[in-house]
Amino acid sequence: MSTAHGTGTTGVHIGMELPPLTVPVTRTLIVAGAVASRDYQDVHHDAELARSKGSPDIFMNILTTNGLVGRYVTDCFGEHAVLRKVAIRLGAPNYPGDTMVLSGTVTSLDGVTAGVRVVGANGIGTHVTGTVTVILPEAGT
Repeated sequence: MSTAHGTGTTGVHIGMELPPLTVPVTRTLIVAGAVASRDYQDVHHDAELARSKGSPDIFMNILTTNGLVGRYVTDCFGEHAVLRKVAIRLGAPNYPGDTMVLSGTVTSLDGVTAGVRVVGANGIGTHVTGTVTVILPEAGT
């Protein structure tokens, strides 16, 4: 994803909608995210054990979702954007074979610091909601 609105803070305003990001939810993404975050809970890598616990399949862990939300926001504002806070809440699980679409809206702007409301939806419903505080790159960086 390229920078949504040019370089730096030019054009960023409250109410601005960020371009959506479509994330294919693959089995590999789920397992790799769990392993990378050292989350070895069986429901994130073993379909048989996940089913024995009442889930139809393995599902994405919160740390993978948190990373995807952070990536979404920094991709929208550019490589020099700095995440200051990411606060998310999970809803519907992300299962293999589904697609999650992340969307965001700028909700606050104080100098070069922006607040962004992020929602990620999949075929079941809302997977993640949250807020991200990001320091925007200065114009020209």
